[in-house]
Amino acid sequence: MITTLTPALRARALNKTYGTDDAAVHPLRDLSIEFPAAKFTAVMGPSGSGKSTLLHVLAGLDTADDGEVILSSARGETTLTGLSEKQLTRVRRESIGFIFQAYNLVPAMTAEENILLPANLGGASVDQEFYDQVIERLGLTDRLAHRPFELSGGQQQRVAVARALVARPAVIFADEPTGNLDQTTGAEVLGLLRTAVDEFGQTVIMVTHDANAAAQADRTVLLADGRVAGTLEKPSAEQLAAALIEAGR
Repeated sequence: MITTLTPALRARALNKTYGTDDAAVHPLRDLSIEFPAAKFTAVMGPSGSGKSTLLHVLAGLDTADDGEVILSSARGETTLTGLSEKQLTRVRRESIGFIFQAYNLVPAMTAEENILLPANLGGASVDQEFYDQVIERLGLTDRLAHRPFELSGGQQQRVAVARALVARPAVIFADEPTGNLDQTTGAEVLGLLRTAVDEFGQTVIMVTHDANAAAQADRTVLLADGRVAGTLEKPSAEQLAAALIEAGR
């Protein structure tokens, strides 16, 4: 039985290396971590600390050289490590939402078609009231019929956020979700992520370089050199900025 006391995600002894010999880069070094269910966790660290690599491995978008990732949801526990691409695709459709830094919208589809794509592919129903709330709060009501090339970068990011939210996946991964947004829209996005956690019991894992954004999370995990350098519970932006400087030394 999966409960709120069960971690939504567990990573054990993850290692990842790119390149060989003197050119080798090690974004993940024997990294183990748990992410509590129905909580908002931010991940921060200096450039090259392994943040984005960790996020992609946890979401099944990339593979570790060794170690394992275990996802817990209403469907039970699933060890992502070792699954076939077909099996991973199904898990991602059913249980995972991802807000990409580069949007990853389908050019030929309208904003609305992009938003509904994961739900349609996974055969999931969409709560119309929640959908309308997301669209309104992200300011997309009059942009749903537009294709990506007709939208600004900030509008494309908002479409990507809506796409990850509307199917209500068990876990939402967000890679710099406010990085291309103005302050007001960025605050709306963070508010929606908090709503997903507080009202709908979803788990949010967000990579960010913004201490103010991370301060909206329940806790922040600091990475350095591919390892967990520390964890802070409900830190202020000032505490995070100081901890980030320390982690980079």
